[in-house]
This record gives sequence, C-alpha cells and structure tokens, in this order.
Amino acid sequence: MEQKITEIIVHMSHSHQQMARVIDAERQVAVRMAQIVHAIPDAEPAFEGTSGLLENSGRVNKSVISYLNAIADLQEAMAENLGYVMKEIRGQDEE
Repeated sequence: MEQKITEIIVHMSHSHQQMARVIDAERQVAVRMAQIVHAIPDAEPAFEGTSGLLENSGRVNKSVISYLNAIADLQEAMAENLGYVMKEIRGQDEE
C-alpha cells in the first residue's frame, strides 16, 4: 500500500510540475505585455482614439486576470490532491 501511495505522490508531483510550467509561461506573457504597455508613450498614443485605447487596456487586464485565475486553480488543485494524500496516510496509520 505504501508503494501505491508513493506512486500517487510522484505522479501528483509531476502533474504539479507541469501545471507550474504552464503558469510560468502565462506569467511570462503577462510580464511581457506589461513591459509593452509600459513602453507606450504617454503623449498622443496612436490607438485609433479612445475606443482603441480602451480595447487594448482591456486585453492587458484580461491577461492579468487569466494569470491570477491560473494561479488560483493551481493552488486549489494542489490543496485537493494534498487532501487525498493526507486521507490515505491517515487511513494507513489507522490500519
């Protein structure tokens, strides 16, 4: 039984590692977008008027929100998986 629990933990570790890689990639995109926004000149931006400016700032906001949601999902998945592991370990201790 211990071997199965160890295998489950190893598998969860690999899946968490892959989720972390995906979130890191999303973070890099969000950071790059923030750098691009920071590089935009303060005077007379050429975004086809106010509507273009609002549209582009909305896209940046969506990217940041998506990144934060991905982090929240990762934390939730890790907590859920850790809960299963803790139940298995407690069950094994009772045996």
